[in-house]
Amino acid sequence: QLAESGGGLVQPGDSLSLSCQASGVTVSWYALAWFRQAPGKEREFVASVARNKEKTHYADSVKGRFTVSRDFDKDAVYLQMRSLEPDDTAVYYCAARWTYDIDSYTYDVRDYDTWGQGTQVTVSS
Repeated sequence: QLAESGGGLVQPGDSLSLSCQASGVTVSWYALAWFRQAPGKEREFVASVARNKEKTHYADSVKGRFTVSRDFDKDAVYLQMRSLEPDDTAVYYCAARWTYDIDSYTYDVRDYDTWGQGTQVTVSS
């Protein structure tokens, strides 16, 4: 129901944009988020956008470098990444959580019930 795309191999300092397309769900009822998982590490929160698309939140490690957005008409969520660093290397997942509250958000991976398959982002020189 969620499908990520846009991953790849880039050099430090480069930019990359990820997309996540929903199907079979009406994402206007869902809060959306991006998580990532590096080898040997737990899945961690990256960014979220509430049903109210003005409500966005970021992990401290990406604040000021990444921008999350959503498009209700296209049932999609995006992650624009710039000034990429080797520590950003991971599989990136989009996730969705049904909520009635338009401003609701959460950093907890356990709160999300719909996930994409992930897309690999590798930052290396």
